[in-house]
Amino acid sequence: MDMNNNDILIRLRYALDLKDIEMVEIFKLGGIDVTREEVQKILTKTKDSYEEGFGTMDAIDHDHIPCDNFMLESYLNGLIIYKRGKQEPKPGQNENQPMMIKSNASVNNVLLKKLKIALALTSEDMMSILKDAGVIIAKGELSALLRKEGHSNYRKCGDRYARNFLKGLGMRYRG
Repeated sequence: MDMNNNDILIRLRYALDLKDIEMVEIFKLGGIDVTREEVQKILTKTKDSYEEGFGTMDAIDHDHIPCDNFMLESYLNGLIIYKRGKQEPKPGQNENQPMMIKSNASVNNVLLKKLKIALALTSEDMMSILKDAGVIIAKGELSALLRKEGHSNYRKCGDRYARNFLKGLGMRYRG
């Protein structure tokens, strides 16, 4: 089953044990103004995000707000500021970072990269988080997932790694 951006936000919120009001603040830090009610609509499951045995169809909210790549990346940028504080741009550097998510194919790679920054994780930390979720990954493999798209050693990050990384984060942060 493919994860969509709303699923990523739902899993990330759970993993980091964030409240609605914190989600609103993180979106705001990333440059997107949303209300608490809108956050709740972003964090509702859609019909196609229901796996067998994972909730009931009755719980679907028809006011669901889809999270596009821009919104997800803005949220991740906000999470970095929320966790690490605002960085002053270096002289000659643009205030706003260029968006890294070029297509749906790069969402998971950017997710891993930005979570690594936001949570100040080392590659060893990331490997350990994945191991907690039952996924063994070599350092070279992980570094290929963290490379810039277009780099000769870049490798697309599949949903399996992203899903298990979020699961491992939940195990680490929620105990």
